[in-house]
Amino acid sequence: MQRWLVTGAGGMLGTDLLAVLDAQRPDVDVTALTRAELDVTDASAVAEAVDGHQVVLNAAAWTDVDAAETAEEAATAVNGTGVAHLARACADRGTVLIHVSTDYVFAGDGHEPYPEDAPTAPINAYGRSKLVGERAIAELLPHHGYVVRTAWLYGAHGPNFVATMLRLAGQREHLDVVDDQRGQPTWSYALAERLAALARAALTETAPAGVYHGTASGQTTWCGLAQEVFAQRGLDPRRVRPTTSDRFPRPAARPAYSVLGHRRWALAGLPAMPDWRSMLSTALHDPAMASTS
Repeated sequence: MQRWLVTGAGGMLGTDLLAVLDAQRPDVDVTALTRAELDVTDASAVAEAVDGHQVVLNAAAWTDVDAAETAEEAATAVNGTGVAHLARACADRGTVLIHVSTDYVFAGDGHEPYPEDAPTAPINAYGRSKLVGERAIAELLPHHGYVVRTAWLYGAHGPNFVATMLRLAGQREHLDVVDDQRGQPTWSYALAERLAALARAALTETAPAGVYHGTASGQTTWCGLAQEVFAQRGLDPRRVRPTTSDRFPRPAARPAYSVLGHRRWALAGLPAMPDWRSMLSTALHDPAMASTS
């Protein structure tokens, strides 16, 4: 029986990873470690945790984008140095590492989907911290390291935009939502399924190591997403009104364009992920997501 390790197992994505592995891989012995149970900044603890596992699915991360602006060193310790510890431990043991990264490694000033090999140029501390982790994997684990960039994640097990829209729909008559940022809303459970599939392909050596983009197909704005959430719940989407980002200033700059290309999935024998609208429909019919409204 194979042994797989899930780090960051208590978060939104980590919880979905455990559910996916439980449903799809009864022949896999899963070790689930939450942030409290494994500090990825502790190299010796990481080495001990990785020992004996064939796959590591790393969902551990500093995810507070705004807080990273004033705590970049701490964010980089988790998103950069911690990932390096995982990569080094996996390299020493011949273990496959599937690591989740972000669209924030790009500048967000493009107009066409970013390919996997596009130049990186993060515009905030969070993006810089995640890029340190990506580079560590490329250097330390070139043959068994997989970086999966995702964006605009929503799901049943953590705070996120879709859950917020579902809650506010019952509290406010109108919502003003920014319409000048574009991206690919992605259900965390669908991403978890894709990460598990990539891990299986990695173990059979049918997926080349390197960077993949784990986002839904298509694109929309935050306003477009909110309107679609309303429409799919049978509410009037006109209750969502477009506005601009300068109405909602944040400590960290946000990329205006976060649309990612998906060319490399074909090299792994996997299709691109579904369109964001159909993915959202599936998510909203999931009992766990339904309970967030």
